[in-house]
Amino acid sequence: MHAAPATFLVTGGAGFIGTNFIRHTLTLRPQWHLICLDALTYAGNPANLDDLPERYGERYRFIHGSILDEKVLSNLFREENIAGVIHFAAESHVDRSIHKPQTFIETNVNGTCRLLTICQEMWEKTGKPAYFRFLHVSTDEVYGSLDDVGYFTEASPYAPNSPYSASKAASDHFVRAWHHTFGLPAIVTNCSNNYGPYQFPEKLIPLMILNILEERELPVYGDGANVRDWLYVIDHCEALLSVLEKGLPGETYLIGGGAEKRNIEIVELLCERLDQILDRRGRKRSHHLIRFVTDRPGHDYRYAIDASKIAAQLGWRARFQFEDAIEATIHWYLAHRDWVAAIRSGAYRQWLETNYDNR
Repeated sequence: MHAAPATFLVTGGAGFIGTNFIRHTLTLRPQWHLICLDALTYAGNPANLDDLPERYGERYRFIHGSILDEKVLSNLFREENIAGVIHFAAESHVDRSIHKPQTFIETNVNGTCRLLTICQEMWEKTGKPAYFRFLHVSTDEVYGSLDDVGYFTEASPYAPNSPYSASKAASDHFVRAWHHTFGLPAIVTNCSNNYGPYQFPEKLIPLMILNILEERELPVYGDGANVRDWLYVIDHCEALLSVLEKGLPGETYLIGGGAEKRNIEIVELLCERLDQILDRRGRKRSHHLIRFVTDRPGHDYRYAIDASKIAAQLGWRARFQFEDAIEATIHWYLAHRDWVAAIRSGAYRQWLETNYDNR
């Protein structure tokens, strides 16, 4: 597929993973055209992609719109011969889902169903082309929580524990239903925790980097023992390309980085590395900024992925070591203070106050 010219729709492309996917794919697939559709809610940042029209010309196009807007979607599919959809658009933060679960149902469930319906209609009208793919990007959180042993696999039962993961689980099921009921050539991927450039600073790694730089408190839920499998965003993007080009419709592929870390380990590592970079010593060391705060409701203990299926069937493996990728991530934020300043809006400050004030 990658050798031929083709146009792909990337929903939620102005968000963290979508931004990295668009940038990486435009470089790796010089004959592809990418259309970014984004509603530009709090985490969607058009500045992430501002330089792309000049660099790539007609190969990149941005449309401000929502997957909930049937008119926008219908017009887009009529105007463009779309070879596939990479569906990132979603509300994606657990804390926000606890405070406003209805928003997650609207976007993640209703929005996905609307997008599936439009894709199905256009796919049928164009003769059900064999090349078309609907790639639904989901999360390992749909499988619930692991103990100290074991891994999630494609056969793991769904057991979501937060409004966010429940909404993503529902969307996964609808994608599967559209494939089995209507034949839509759809694929689901479930990934572990991503990190890297352009991540909105509500997530653990960028939040801690920025708070360390500004000598602010470093809020850690509970005792910090929760374990996550960390996946560098560029590895994730390359996995998605493999699935898009070689994956089988109706299949699910789990994507993990193979880098399990406790949350407190991440925070301590960032403190240590930034202290070295900033030459903070003695009483100036950042460890004293760590504050353990009340754990969030339904906080899953451990996520870990067995990525052997995508390795065996599609030949993908994570190529970045955690130590190298976290170093690159730190330096990206150090070099992009202007980007950070531009997105620190009132919505971001309100999120911090809602989740960490008076704890």
